[in-house]
Amino acid sequence: MSESLDAQSADELRNRAAAIKLLLLDVDGVLTDGRVTYTANGDEIKRFHVRDGSGLKIWRDLGLSVAVISGRSSPAVARRMAELGVTLVWQGRSVKATALVELLAHTGLTADSICTVGDDLPDLRIMTLCGLSVAVADASPEVREQADFTTKLHGGAGAVRETIEWLLKLRSQWDSVVKQFRT
Repeated sequence: MSESLDAQSADELRNRAAAIKLLLLDVDGVLTDGRVTYTANGDEIKRFHVRDGSGLKIWRDLGLSVAVISGRSSPAVARRMAELGVTLVWQGRSVKATALVELLAHTGLTADSICTVGDDLPDLRIMTLCGLSVAVADASPEVREQADFTTKLHGGAGAVRETIEWLLKLRSQWDSVVKQFRT
């Protein structure tokens, strides 16, 4: 009996993944390791993982969208997102659900067509609203409990790329992506 429930759950997960059109990311703790470093001049330093950027490029090349909602504001985030061609960026938004409503209005998408990736309590509300939710490996226990999938990799260490691979495998698209790189 439980085997058929597991198969039904897997089918439901594949169907939900097939509906995803936009990947919604937190920044600190997801695209970065969550630490904030300041130089002696007061400039903020953030470290982004190159494989996350590569994954986001693959995602966008498939005609899919990326958005960022962050509770903090940082010129480093604006620069990195511009480098990656991500134009849907909401920074300094402590109430992320409000920014999600704005994102939906701006894009015309529905919440069930969004997969969100988070790491901490401010991400919980939008995780409950979106079609799929992902927690990075080092997310708070409450976020991991809410997630449909938890990465093996920590935030800032390739967790976004792992999420993209997971989604594309559920959508049966990953093998064709890899094939393009081989030929």
